Amino acid sequence: MSLIAFLIIGALAGWLAGQVTKGSGFGLMGNIVVGLVGSLIGGFTFRLLGMSSGNLLGSLVTATVGAVILLYVVRLAKS
Repeated sequence: MSLIAFLIIGALAGWLAGQVTKGSGFGLMGNIVVGLVGSLIGGFTFRLLGMSSGNLLGSLVTATVGAVILLYVVRLAKS
């Protein structure tokens, strides 16, 4: 996957996770960071469950799920 596609998926995943968890995004750079870290968390989590994704939509779902997990953990740590 190219770097541009990786960054776009990260931005979309971060924005989607922001919508799911608190109702807004984090700006372009924040969305990219949340999405990229989320893709690592999502990939690890999905591998633990024996699942994998090989296409663009699967990568977006994996990154979004991971980003939601990340935001949930951060919200728990803040409170």
